[in-house]
Formats: sequence, C-alpha cells, structure tokens
Amino acid sequence: MKQVESIKRVFVLCLGLIGLLIQTAVYGYFWFKIYYPVLSAPRISVDGYMLGNGLKLYFRGHLLVIAIYFVLMLFFSNTYGGLKIGYLKSMDIFLSQIFALFMVNVISYFQISLMRNWLVPIYPMLEILAIQMVLSFLWAVCTNWLYRKIFPARQMLLVSGEYPVDDILRKFNSRQDKYNIVKCMNISEGLMSIERECLERYDAVVIWDIPTKERNKLLKFLYSNSIRVYMMPKITDVLVKGSEQLHIFDTPVLLLREYYLKVEQRAIKRIIDVIGSLILIILTSWIMLITAIIVKLYDGGPVLYKQIRCTENQKEFKIMKFRSMRVDAEKDGVARLATKHDSRITPIGRFIRACRIDELPQLFNILKGEMSFIGPRPERPEIIAQYMETMPEFAFRMKVKAGLAGYAQVYGKYNTTPYDKLKLDLAYIENYSVWLDIKLMLLTLKILFTPDATEGVEETQTTALKNSGEN
Repeated sequence: MKQVESIKRVFVLCLGLIGLLIQTAVYGYFWFKIYYPVLSAPRISVDGYMLGNGLKLYFRGHLLVIAIYFVLMLFFSNTYGGLKIGYLKSMDIFLSQIFALFMVNVISYFQISLMRNWLVPIYPMLEILAIQMVLSFLWAVCTNWLYRKIFPARQMLLVSGEYPVDDILRKFNSRQDKYNIVKCMNISEGLMSIERECLERYDAVVIWDIPTKERNKLLKFLYSNSIRVYMMPKITDVLVKGSEQLHIFDTPVLLLREYYLKVEQRAIKRIIDVIGSLILIILTSWIMLITAIIVKLYDGGPVLYKQIRCTENQKEFKIMKFRSMRVDAEKDGVARLATKHDSRITPIGRFIRACRIDELPQLFNILKGEMSFIGPRPERPEIIAQYMETMPEFAFRMKVKAGLAGYAQVYGKYNTTPYDKLKLDLAYIENYSVWLDIKLMLLTLKILFTPDATEGVEETQTTALKNSGEN
C-alpha cells in the first residue's frame, strides 16, 4: 500500500510539473518573440531623439524572467488547486488553472511594463492566455483521465453510528470517480466483526459519527494495520486540532487557549479591511450605481435591504445588501433562508445574487468595522436562536468578527448544514493567520464563479438545519 501511494504521489507531481512547464514554455516563446524585442529596442522620443538603448539581458537574465513566471504559476496553481490531479474533477482543475493563469499573466504584464517604464502591448498577453487556456483544458482532461485509468476509485467501508448515513453517502457518491463505498456497517454490529470486515477487501474506511470510545479503538486498529481512514470530525476534534503542543514535561501537552487575536494580528487585519474596502468601493462604485438604478426601476421599492445580523460576541448590527427579493418577501414575519427556485427572488435579484453583486454594499459594513473581509458569515439573531436550541456550540463561531466571505463559504455551500459550517468556521478560528486570510481572499474569487456555492436550501426548510450528527 505504501509503495502504491508513493508511486501515485510521484505520478501526480510529474504530471503537475509537466503542466507548469507547458504553460511556462508558452510564456517563454512570447517573451523571446515579442516582449523582449520591444524591451531591447532603442527608445525614441516624439521629437525623434534617442532616449536610451533599451534593455539588454544575457542568458541568466532571461532565465530569471522565465523562472519568476514558473514560480508564480506554481504558487497560484497550488493556491487555487490547479495541481490537484485525481483529487478534483477535471472541470474544477481547469477552473482553478484559469484563475492561476489570469493572476500570473496580470502580474507578468505589469512586470514587463515596469521593465520598459511604460505599458507594453496587451494583445500578446491576451494571446498567451488564450493558448494557455486551451492547453490547460486538454491537460486537465487528459491527466485526470490517465489518473483514473491507472488508479481506480478506492473501495471503501462506511462505519456509522446512530445517525442516518444518507447525507454522507450522497456526498461520497458525488465523487464515484474517486470513492466507492462498497458496504455500510453500524457500530452496533460489534467492533470485532467490523475489524474482521476491514481486513477483507477495502482500500479505506470511512468513520461517520460513532461514539468516541469505539472510534478510538477502531482508529488504533486501522492505524496498526496500515488502513487509510476518512473520519468526519466532531467539534471537539476541530478544537483540539487548533491546539498548541507544549514541551515543558517529558510527555506531550496540548494547550487549547481561549480564542483571541494577537494585537499585531488585529492591527494587520483591520488595516487590510480598511484599505481593501476603500479600494473596492472606488472600483465597484459604477457597478453599485447601475445596480441601484435597475433595482429601483424594476418595482419602485427600496434599493438597499437592511437586516439585523450578529457579529463578534453576538453584537447586533445592520447588514446592507442590494434588495434581491420582493418587498413583501417576509410579510409573515418568519425568518427563513432562500430556497432553491425561491419565488420571492425577483429576476433582477436572481442575477445579482448569482454574480454576488448584492453583497457589494457590505463593503461599507467592513469600512465601519462591523464586519471583516474574512470571517464566519453573520446570521440573524432569530436563526441563531433556533440553531442554538439543538447546537449550543454554534455560539463558538461568534468569537471573531463576522466576514464578507469565510472558510465555510470557500469550502462549503450556501446550503451546507449549520453543523458542518460550524466545524469549518472553527477550523478557521483555531488556525487563524494573516496568510490564511489572504489565501481565503484569493479563493473567494474562484467561488464567485462556482454555481453550487449559491444553491439554496430545500423547499421544506426555513433554516439550514438538518439532522446532521453528534456534536
């Protein structure tokens, strides 16, 4: 098993390297054919006077330019998941590659322009991007197809507890190219019979919400027999994962702190929020103006929709959005999330929700300090009260300021259950760093173009609550 996993790892790394080299080669060709001749040409003023002899590079200079492009491709491809062959679907890899290519080519364009001290022609860079996108699509499809042929889906056993397995089965069945749950067993069948079954014919075991005592025994057994485990963590597991290991005695000690941001972290986070919100308000002001006019003209109702939400320490504030629903959307006074094909959403509202334009006024909430760019999404007080009736731990996610986007939005969906959203938000809180904020900002750009990220809850739900497992 170890040898197979090592071969798989080397195989994926080689395919990723080939993809990066192909993209870099395209850039290198245009660098030598178009951009370097532009940079090296003598600079002539309008009056015909020579301003300079242009840029002259030797072999190492050219190598540095190409190497910088390669490193940028590696960074952004890794950040967006463009190298996760076999892990993501082909189209997800392609979408990730598009974002990586766009970011790298924008940076490279301004890098070349700085070398010239003036903007260089943009059309060659657009040509580079077009060629790279075609190659990226072919590479993503071919490499994933090759991976599936060589490494078929894992044959897996699902071990569950008292809660239904329908939801977790649905999640794994959505990736039958990677996972194949052959059999389901309940912990009530006995640990010994489950252990015997684990040794039969499975590549991995999925542990779904079984009591901690039995889970620990099963984990030790699987670890000792080198069997891969996929485990859905409980809330306490997420908290422990964010703990700090101390070495003050001759035994490991885990320190789980009461959560707080350090002074320097709070200062940097606030500086990013203020500068980022000001820049985006200026850049998107024309979009907000056009949206406001269209929303007003559609039905004559108010442009903005203000709603009470909770932020850090359950402090209430008024969140601002462009109105996407009818004026009488909640005339019955019942707070509810948007459902799939919600009839309350106007045609204009459906568009601005899909494009996330409705969220733009929240930039002013960020500027005022009521929200941050990254953090758990703010919920309504009445919905929080409903969640906390069955899940008191939901209050843990309000240890930090609410965010425009967050960990749960990047790695979850609009209709992800509160229990799963809580675990995702706690993963962010317990592992906070400024770099994590920056990474989530970059990834948020990607989910703006992911359709299922805005998928509503089921028609029968007023909130996202589902019977989702043990806390």
